[in-house]
Amino acid sequence: MIKFLLLMSLNFVMFSFYGNCQSENRLIQKGNDQYNNKKFTEAERDYRESIEKKPESFTGNYNLGNALYKQKKYEDASKQYMQAAGFDSSYGNQSKSYFNLGNSLVKSEKYKEGAEAYKMALRENPTDENARYNLSYALSKMRHQEQKDKDKKDDKNKDKKDDKNKDKKENKDQQKKDDQKKQDQQKQDQKKQDQQKQEANKKPSKPKISKEDAERILEALKNDEKNLQKKKAKKYETTSGSPEKDW
Repeated sequence: MIKFLLLMSLNFVMFSFYGNCQSENRLIQKGNDQYNNKKFTEAERDYRESIEKKPESFTGNYNLGNALYKQKKYEDASKQYMQAAGFDSSYGNQSKSYFNLGNSLVKSEKYKEGAEAYKMALRENPTDENARYNLSYALSKMRHQEQKDKDKKDDKNKDKKDDKNKDKKENKDQQKKDDQKKQDQQKQDQKKQDQQKQEANKKPSKPKISKEDAERILEALKNDEKNLQKKKAKKYETTSGSPEKDW
């Protein structure tokens, strides 16, 4: 289990005995009492009031960071530890500030930044085994997060590729359907044109008559011929029998 050993026990909560303003010291002392009684909200209030009295106070900013950390306000705590580190460059205070800064960043799942904070703590205090342990933990979490992000990115790219292939297949299928529809329409149009051409070239057929009608027509023609012969014969007889004119 990671050793998030926040440096804020009675031995490490920063007491201010050297401030220029006595009211600032009293507020920090009051905040320390609240903190040790686990009244972290009240301690935060007192530390903030002390900082209003002396904004560049390392002790006020550092202890405020501890009170915020205990309330799980990790982002705000990180800012206060950075402030504190900037106000005091002494060996011990720098190391403590960066160590707790690393804890706050790791709690915020900013593993890369947390690892850098632990490295800075170790530069100030190379013998700090807690900082070394936490650095190893932060680096492990950082690699795990990077691998997770990579897997997530790969999955996203795979999904995009699958969607692209799906769209491509759907487009291909649709194109195939459109081509088949076009071919079917062309066949229908060609068939219609062929039929129209055949109709245009088709010769009108002779009307068919039945055998009985043909016989009746033939019989009628024969009768007509007989009647015509009879008329001719009768005319001939009439002409040849008339008397010649006497001149």
